[in-house]
Amino acid sequence: MTTRSVPITDELHSYLVAHGSAPDEVARELYAETRAVLPENAEMQVSPEQAALLGFLTRLVGARTAVEVGTFTGTSALAIARALPADGRLICCDISDEYTAIARRYWRRAGVEDRIDLRIAPALETLRALPTEPHLDLAFIDADKVGYPAYWAELVPRMRPGGLIGVDNVFRGGRVLAPQDESDRVISDFNDAVARDDRVEAVMLPVADGMTLARRR
Repeated sequence: MTTRSVPITDELHSYLVAHGSAPDEVARELYAETRAVLPENAEMQVSPEQAALLGFLTRLVGARTAVEVGTFTGTSALAIARALPADGRLICCDISDEYTAIARRYWRRAGVEDRIDLRIAPALETLRALPTEPHLDLAFIDADKVGYPAYWAELVPRMRPGGLIGVDNVFRGGRVLAPQDESDRVISDFNDAVARDDRVEAVMLPVADGMTLARRR
């Protein structure tokens, strides 16, 4: 027994992925192409266990309407869209045609392109154009870190009771303990603000670079 998470070695991570998080052929090829074409940015891709978790949570909350802030090459969107019902909808916010062109090809291959509404524009513009009443079942934030507080401010009021928000990179590689740049400082302050936000109940998980899950009260 232990009172803290077990450190994840490379071997244990491989074991973890093999036991419930393994990507299928389409996702494996998306990971491989992202690493080959965008090696300097490939770390922006969610890990296989994060993708599996996002799909699991999408089904768990019975999501029909979801939003993703930060899409990159589409791995997390692929996981969420696959878990939506056939008439479900995922709005993806990104500013890169280059990265999302890769995403579109894999969404098409997986047969979920019709569930995804990709909007190439600043995410705040897209979020502020959404209906203001609570209607979102699921949201995932994984974009520019300095924008997290603003994205949170727009999304929380739009989440229906019981709706779930996932937030990636809340550890900043451990630098939230001693911030080294603006992004680190923003995320450190953001984490404190989420913990104080009585509109949600939140838990921070040691998944990949840290992931917060917040359920709208």
